[in-house]
Amino acid sequence: MSEHLEREDRECAYRERRALIGRGAAVWTRTAGTGPQRVLPDGCTDLIWSEAGPGGELLVAGPDTRARLAPGPPGTRAVGLRFAPGQGPAVLGVPAHELRDQLVPLAALWPGAEVRRLAERIADAERIADAERIADAERIADVERTAEAERTAARQAAQGRVLEDAALGRLRTAEPPDPVLAAVVAGVSRGTGVAGIAAAVGLGERQLHRRSLAAFGYGPKTLGRVLRLNRALDLARTGVPFAAVAATAGYADQAHLAREVRTLTGVPLGRLLQGSGG
Repeated sequence: MSEHLEREDRECAYRERRALIGRGAAVWTRTAGTGPQRVLPDGCTDLIWSEAGPGGELLVAGPDTRARLAPGPPGTRAVGLRFAPGQGPAVLGVPAHELRDQLVPLAALWPGAEVRRLAERIADAERIADAERIADAERIADVERTAEAERTAARQAAQGRVLEDAALGRLRTAEPPDPVLAAVVAGVSRGTGVAGIAAAVGLGERQLHRRSLAAFGYGPKTLGRVLRLNRALDLARTGVPFAAVAATAGYADQAHLAREVRTLTGVPLGRLLQGSGG
């Protein structure tokens, strides 16, 4: 899975791991640095716990059509559960297109009591993690800076597990995944056109478009552009020449790759890679 946050300063700490809910979902943690952190479109929705406010806040980031800058001053910590393309609506309870290019409070989507309980569980997880780390620090007399970094990591890990538990609880009562969605993702990833995907899944093109809007936040053509961008960036970060990246990822040529990167991310490919250290 590609890294969906491009850091334009070296002080931003970002990590991710595979989530328990499967299908390519991931839990990520971020501590903001001094420069802008560019969040790239990836066809996904995220459930986020942000410490930007006085007491923290639960947020939902919808599927983006263009890159956006992550909010929060330097040092702001956030933990997120990024759902795989098409997975978010089953947990969040709303069609993905209603969240497109938006960052909204979870309280706008879920009952207030449920959101408060989740926030309380996150606070409890923080306290337990802090208590465990304090006990460890007393036993091993660790260096203060290292102990603080470990305490932050433990808190974020605990917060991520709470988000996963909340999502798993909702998925248990949700309808089974629409089998068409996996076929759409596979089709656009192969470069199959909309008509070909629609025929393969037995739907008309308009029906396919409506199902895609609800699941991914946009139609299959835009989803294909976004997933192709992330494939190209994965290749480019490993040092593959841009011309070879374009050919492998399915662009007409290197100029086509350059136009798409600038359109979807707002910056040239070279600058994007310099910012991420890739």
